[in-house]
Amino acid sequence: MLRTTALLAALAAPVGAVAQDLPTNPYLPLAMASDAANAALEACAAEGHSVSVAIVARDGNTKVLLKADNSGPHTASSATGKAFTSAGLGRDTAGLAEFISGNAANDGLRDMDPRLVIQAGGLPIRIGEALLGGIGVGGAPSGAIDADCARAGLDAIGAE
Repeated sequence: MLRTTALLAALAAPVGAVAQDLPTNPYLPLAMASDAANAALEACAAEGHSVSVAIVARDGNTKVLLKADNSGPHTASSATGKAFTSAGLGRDTAGLAEFISGNAANDGLRDMDPRLVIQAGGLPIRIGEALLGGIGVGGAPSGAIDADCARAGLDAIGAE
């Protein structure tokens, strides 16, 4: 009996060590993503703007896409592209646009991936040190208004 117990313990020990070594990554829960998207949509609606709001996970996959009544046909793809860009590059899309326009050597970033939309209105979603995804808003009269609505979405979930 003692030998069997010792053998089982010896066999189980390496499995436990391997399982403990697996990486763990923070992620953006669907409920938080939905809350952020709703808050951004409502912020723009309060100003009279019919927009689309997209939330993408850190891997760039869309978690939430909301399209307001009467929003333009281009707004969903714009919002998704801005969110994808912010999640993938970890920075706001307005700042990225300035970075590119300020140095011609950076212009190749525009062609790096066809899903990138480098216009104001996309913000990375960070909680603490973790980059969890991106939020993008498209359809307001200016990128600055899109960004303000996106910021309202981040504020609603306590993100930076």
